[in-house]
Amino acid sequence: MPYFDAASSAPLHPVARQALQASLDEGWADPARLYREGRRAGLLLDAAREAAAEAVGCRPDELVFTPSGTHAVHAGMSGALAGRRRVGLGVTVSAVEHSSVLHAASAHEAVTGGTVTEVPVDRYGAVAPETYAGALYEDTALACLQSANHEVGTEQPVAEVAEVCRSRGVPLLVDAAQSLGWGPVEGAWSLLTASAHKWGGPAGVGLLAVRKGIRFAPSGPADERESGRAPGFQNIPAIVAAAASLRAVRAEAAAEAVRLRALVERIRARVPELVSDVEVVGHPERRLPHVVTFSCLYVDGEALLHELDRADFSVSSGSSCTSSTLTPSHVLRAMGVLSEGNVRVSLPAGTPEAEVDRFLEVLPGVVSGVRERLGAPAGAGGTGGSGGSGGTGGSEVLGAAGTGPSLVVDALGRRCPVPVIELAKVFGGVPVGGTVTVLSDDEAARLDIPAWCEMRGQEYVGERPADHGVAYVVRRVS
Repeated sequence: MPYFDAASSAPLHPVARQALQASLDEGWADPARLYREGRRAGLLLDAAREAAAEAVGCRPDELVFTPSGTHAVHAGMSGALAGRRRVGLGVTVSAVEHSSVLHAASAHEAVTGGTVTEVPVDRYGAVAPETYAGALYEDTALACLQSANHEVGTEQPVAEVAEVCRSRGVPLLVDAAQSLGWGPVEGAWSLLTASAHKWGGPAGVGLLAVRKGIRFAPSGPADERESGRAPGFQNIPAIVAAAASLRAVRAEAAAEAVRLRALVERIRARVPELVSDVEVVGHPERRLPHVVTFSCLYVDGEALLHELDRADFSVSSGSSCTSSTLTPSHVLRAMGVLSEGNVRVSLPAGTPEAEVDRFLEVLPGVVSGVRERLGAPAGAGGTGGSGGSGGTGGSEVLGAAGTGPSLVVDALGRRCPVPVIELAKVFGGVPVGGTVTVLSDDEAARLDIPAWCEMRGQEYVGERPADHGVAYVVRRVS
């Protein structure tokens, strides 16, 4: 069964498995003890730290192992903020950071009264260095920027932002979870975090690197292990396996990146040819070699993932339809792109070309089947529909002066992608200059209706409050 969700967790690398099994016999003792077993465990821990530090590009005494990548982020942010509390309580983050960064920033804001400044991104999901520079203030104690996005694969201009932060005297924490297996993070970053299961190491091992000279005050009770930054007994076998697999994937990275990038390029090019009404998101060039994300109009994301699973493909999604909160992915929302029917394909190392070809064969039928069950417009193309209301309770009313007639579609209580489907059904019956007002209480509509307009070349007029929801107004211009 093809597993296409390496961005969530990569399969365990064979080297990690071998190192884990071997170190179970030697790495079980307390590395802080002076007897034979302790010395053996300590040697394994030291060797793993040196190997990981070499891969990160820091000194061994600057790197500690944590129980997870999330723990590394939380410890890094809280320690840096505590160490610089005299400077201020400001935190600057990009709008597309991993939830671990955003949750830590929110907690800082709630508990300490600090401020959080979010830097917007472009439609590809990248920040502009000059925009990031404008979000650094006198009281900014810490800046955070991921090396590459976990949902769309876009790489961030870390080196440029790090230089801006260095010139302002603000430490930059880089979440390198998605990219570290492909190579070191360039630039004058101050703190760096990563997670072993992202590159094929075992789960339960994170990395936190803190450069010398960075003010850092570990939070919580002091502990003699890991410089006090990750208290508790180290899982040495897992740490050894994590370091060994990081070294192994780095040795394979150059050749594998070329191979996987070619497969991803095939997906990026072929999906819009095979499936109508698709938006491929993320930067076309400055991106991770193994990640491609696209969104399909008129598709329930959860149903799409279930059908792909039935066809033996394991993929992920940022669609609101796959979330218990029914809110769009914060990454897609920040980018302002279509969220419905979102699919993230992230290829693990060694993915055969034949599996990608079969995915491309299966996808059109799966999308078509989901659209048919949801009652999407026939062909899902053009401006859609025959002009009927499709059972939504649509009614024609007098439009604003000079705008032509207006049709109201009541989609209250209907979840994505139904509001957009009902908009498409009636839009073909609206004359040029006329408008359609969609009433919806689905948060995803705030993204998906403007995205539909952009894909269709129609005018998104805007939104206004309505009883029990929001009224989204679209004008037909062609």
